[in-house]
Amino acid sequence: METKVVARNHWLDWLRVLAILIVFVYHTTRFFNMGDWHVKNPTWYPGVEVWNTFAVAWMMPLIFVISGASLFYAVGKGGAGKFVKDKALRLLVPWGVGVLTFSSLQVYLERISHGQFSGSYFQFLPLYFQGSYDGSNPASGNFAIFGMHLWYLLALFVFSIVLYPLMRWLKGSGRGAFARLGDLLALPGAVYALALPAMLMSMFLDPDGPIMSLANAGWSIVIYLWLTLAGFVVISHDGLLASVRRWRWPSLALGVVLLGVAGFLYFSWGEPAFGTSRYTLLVGLRGLASWCWVLAFLGLGMRYLDFSTAFVQYANEAVLPFYILHQTVLLCVGYFVVQWPIPDLLKWAIILLSSFTIIMVLYEFLVRRFNVLRILFGMKRLPKAPLAQPQPPTLKPSGWHLRGSSR
Repeated sequence: METKVVARNHWLDWLRVLAILIVFVYHTTRFFNMGDWHVKNPTWYPGVEVWNTFAVAWMMPLIFVISGASLFYAVGKGGAGKFVKDKALRLLVPWGVGVLTFSSLQVYLERISHGQFSGSYFQFLPLYFQGSYDGSNPASGNFAIFGMHLWYLLALFVFSIVLYPLMRWLKGSGRGAFARLGDLLALPGAVYALALPAMLMSMFLDPDGPIMSLANAGWSIVIYLWLTLAGFVVISHDGLLASVRRWRWPSLALGVVLLGVAGFLYFSWGEPAFGTSRYTLLVGLRGLASWCWVLAFLGLGMRYLDFSTAFVQYANEAVLPFYILHQTVLLCVGYFVVQWPIPDLLKWAIILLSSFTIIMVLYEFLVRRFNVLRILFGMKRLPKAPLAQPQPPTLKPSGWHLRGSSR
């Protein structure tokens, strides 16, 4: 596939920003859906559950595909050591900071809101390091080794290291085979074949088995691994990108239809058992629908968002700190707001707006302006101010010359 240096894909920046904002909005609604969460509103709503189910179908798959596309540009900028160092600073450091700080506050809020602990945060803090957090089993302990919502950073770091040899080979000595693969996938409709690995894993591997059981946000980790590689493949070939852009509307239509059918079958049948024909059909439809939605977002982004603005440049730098902060801030705000005797729609609006404001204030006035915090949040250091260049002295005419001059 083509490995030439290309201009920055501004649409990829836009999609990264929009995807994280969708995650933020999704988490604001988790207070009100029917599933359990760290903090819950006393009343839940079926409509919110429908939205949550819809968002889970494509939200994190889209983010991992975008992450894989970003890896394409990172591989080859220096050797393996530089790559690993960059990913460790960008992903592993903020994950570790989150595990030791923000995650403890999230677990604390869950414990007190679920009646599993009474006392202050500082009384709870020594207990945080006891056992291992398991949301389905409070007795297992409190230490959130995966970092709660920061599991994404850990997963992406591991994926980057695991896939690096393959990605480096594909951009190096294997680029001829890579190019031929891209040519095939660029044929009309062939890009949908990239959904097959995820579909087959979902259909025929036991969700409670050793391969698929490690899952989060609706999908197994091994499926996220494949989607990361798929993003790397898609972004690397101009013809394949053109095909994704050309098929954006069919992809969107297919995504709507397939996800609608899957949702109808799920609510009609309930949750079928693994190994049944109903289960195979349902998860197969969901897997294909998810990929169609991802392709639709990529295609629409290429068509309508391939431009840069001051906003997207600012927001693209803020994406990672925003993601790191968002769930902790949401839970802190939501813990109090859900207890207020006001309409639930107003609760949601207050949680959304006030949390967003708090996150952006923390980012702008703390994280963004100090190198120590920038490093802890996975950002690059502030550029050093250029040294002032000495200016030559300005020679002024002497007073005698002025007095002696004639007009």
